[in-house]
Amino acid sequence: MKKSVGIIGVGIMGTAMARNLHQAGFDVVGYDPAPEALARLEDAGGRSLTSPRAVAEAVPIIIMSLPKAEALIEVVGGANGIARAAGSGQIVVECSTLPLDIKHAARDEMEKHGKILLDCPISGTGAQAVNKDLVILGSGDKEAFGHCSDVFAGMSRVQHYLGSFGRGSVMKYIANHLVTIHNVAAAEAMVLGLKAGIDPSLVYETLSDSAGTSRMFQMRGPLMRDEKYEAPTATIRMQLKDIGIIDAFADSLDCALPVYAAASQIYHAGAALGRKEQDTAAVCAVLETMHGIDRKKPAS
Repeated sequence: MKKSVGIIGVGIMGTAMARNLHQAGFDVVGYDPAPEALARLEDAGGRSLTSPRAVAEAVPIIIMSLPKAEALIEVVGGANGIARAAGSGQIVVECSTLPLDIKHAARDEMEKHGKILLDCPISGTGAQAVNKDLVILGSGDKEAFGHCSDVFAGMSRVQHYLGSFGRGSVMKYIANHLVTIHNVAAAEAMVLGLKAGIDPSLVYETLSDSAGTSRMFQMRGPLMRDEKYEAPTATIRMQLKDIGIIDAFADSLDCALPVYAAASQIYHAGAALGRKEQDTAAVCAVLETMHGIDRKKPAS
């Protein structure tokens, strides 16, 4: 018998996860308030339903990939939310990067209605999601996490169980702290090469397999090299949302993050320059603007 799984939130990440789960043999159903997102779900082999509640009444395991805290509140506790779904024991895997207090409130609401919420943020971009190159940072009920092993295997490369509810989010904040820095570091290296008169292709080819490389340099470097920022797998807007969450978390711990704080300003500058909906690799273009570099003009 074919196993079933639900997807709520069919954006860049949710679409890739739905397609991979369908290809892994799952019957995928899902919901998103945007009609174009539901069309993407059906193109990926899934079947669209009318509400989060309908998804929770159709399948035992639901994956959530949501853009902001307000969406989680509505999906869980709204009039047609998961908490109001008939039955009990459904496992909901929350994969978004959101504030911990919002996730804890959602978990408590789910428990009142006999349902389980896992905190399982995902480390990886939309491009990585297409290739199942995702890392699941899981936390919450350990037995429920184990029940989801087949689903996780169908959409990710590695799964880590990190302990009590919320530990997954904490690890994701740490991971995104590094991503924020490494992405700007990659751009800064590219700009240093440009200022020195070295072709961006040569910078990338030489450094991508050097001791100085990083996962971000390998992934975002080609976009910086080719100035391809208009088909984003993660936008500057999304990164700024995460930066706000990490800032608040670090502040709650009285933890200074000076390197991260400096890197964060480049994303804010990107938004100010009208690049909010571009790929995060566009921080390279921000640094080029700061240095008066225009690749379209011949070098003086």
